[in-house]
Amino acid sequence: MVNSTSQALLPADQARNMVFDKILHKDSSTSQGGLRAMINKDNEAHKAAVVEYFQHWDDKKAEDETEAVRQSRVIDYASLTRQYYNLATDLYEYGWGEAFHFCRFAYGEAFRAAVNRHEHFLASNIGIKPGMRVLDVGCGVGGPAREIVKFTGCHVTGLNINSYQISRANQYAVKEGLTHKLDFVQGDFMNMPFPDNSFDAVYAIEATVHAPSLESVYREIFRVLKPGGVFGVYEWLMTDAYNNDDLTHRRIRLDIEQGDGIAQMLKVEDGLAAIQAAGFTLETHYDLAEEDSNDTSVAPWYWPLGTDLRYAQTFMDVLMVLRMNRFGREVSHAFISLLELLQIAPAGTRKTAQSLGKAADALVEGGKKKLFTPMYFMVGRKPEF
Repeated sequence: MVNSTSQALLPADQARNMVFDKILHKDSSTSQGGLRAMINKDNEAHKAAVVEYFQHWDDKKAEDETEAVRQSRVIDYASLTRQYYNLATDLYEYGWGEAFHFCRFAYGEAFRAAVNRHEHFLASNIGIKPGMRVLDVGCGVGGPAREIVKFTGCHVTGLNINSYQISRANQYAVKEGLTHKLDFVQGDFMNMPFPDNSFDAVYAIEATVHAPSLESVYREIFRVLKPGGVFGVYEWLMTDAYNNDDLTHRRIRLDIEQGDGIAQMLKVEDGLAAIQAAGFTLETHYDLAEEDSNDTSVAPWYWPLGTDLRYAQTFMDVLMVLRMNRFGREVSHAFISLLELLQIAPAGTRKTAQSLGKAADALVEGGKKKLFTPMYFMVGRKPEF
């Protein structure tokens, strides 16, 4: 059943945030998503969310970044992540759909099929079976959870810090008749509202990058996982090719962090050290983005953000790329500016869209230079004893 935790049982700050989010989004959580939801916001609350999020980024350049600047973002990770998704969720649904993640592509494979296969691959590799109780850490609006439930027959509990995304995930679960297989819970993955040894398996798809410490979030996942259970993750990490002293590299990282609500990104070696320090026995790990990177007949993971239409397999693929590439984004930004001028869209919508566009360009550049991967795949098992 869909979770309906009473605000009276929530910590004061979480209850306060839920009230703010409800004022901000009004009834847009019941909209069809995308543009309709985007324009149905409270203007003053939206402006406050924009100020709270962009205080970490405005007037800051790559050459000026210090450890203190990075730490200020890390300390404020919860607010940064929550407000990012308050601002970006509708834009994601408009441009990308209901599963907010990248994927690999097979030859001739359409975007939606590739996204689903990426989720199936994860579910298969961590051994999800019918009837298992599974945790989705950082579940977004529930797209992967719904797909994995349908693919495996398990029960998935989705955890998310953002109440707006939880409300949209609940709406989609009702729409698809899956409420008996899905629960969605608002909470911070650094302090999960679940007892020890609660789940048979846990997965995270491009979500734990928002954590202030990978080791700490992995330790919390370890706690709620049953002995012998498996954790699988697609992690966003900088590769060994990344050099923080190279200002071009650092600018790419910062643009990705700003446009994707990330306090700090770490390197592959840090991710591997973190999952093992958390107590997991590491069963497999490798960079899925690297698997087909030299095969030009296969679309690279970042192609939907670029301008190359040769990999599009369906009319919907074409429309998505035209929305997401630089030309399409400029058209969208101009339209959003007009909506803001007419006070149809809330103030700050264009600024958020431009920040997402900046990140998209950095993701493509980082992907081409092999400085970054959105899908470093790790599978760890919690020992039986």
